[in-house]
Amino acid sequence: QVQVVESGGGLVQTGGSLRLSCAASGTIFSLNAMGWYRQGPGPQRELVARINSAGSTKYADSVKGRFTISMDNAKNTVYLQADSLKPDDTDVYFCAADVMDLNDFERGFVELWGQGTLVTVSS
Repeated sequence: QVQVVESGGGLVQTGGSLRLSCAASGTIFSLNAMGWYRQGPGPQRELVARINSAGSTKYADSVKGRFTISMDNAKNTVYLQADSLKPDDTDVYFCAADVMDLNDFERGFVELWGQGTLVTVSS
């Protein structure tokens, strides 16, 4: 079984910074990519940033230049450094891991989600 656990959310003032962490653990055979999403106003979670095991990154336009995603492959951990935070960044941030379970090869890579961590930016 594979677990995905986020940490690092909290309350910060406009212009401040937070660092979110997300660790995947358990019976991991292979980890392809990890990413951060936020709930947003609609029914679908929106991508914030994503990184693959080769280090390629993708960012939402709204966070480019302010957020930086990085991954420690040895620790199966992804980080999101969020700087110059704005009230519009207030949301629940979810981590997703594209992972192959050692005990479940037949499923191939599946996307597993954490429980989310709340980020609140006060004006």
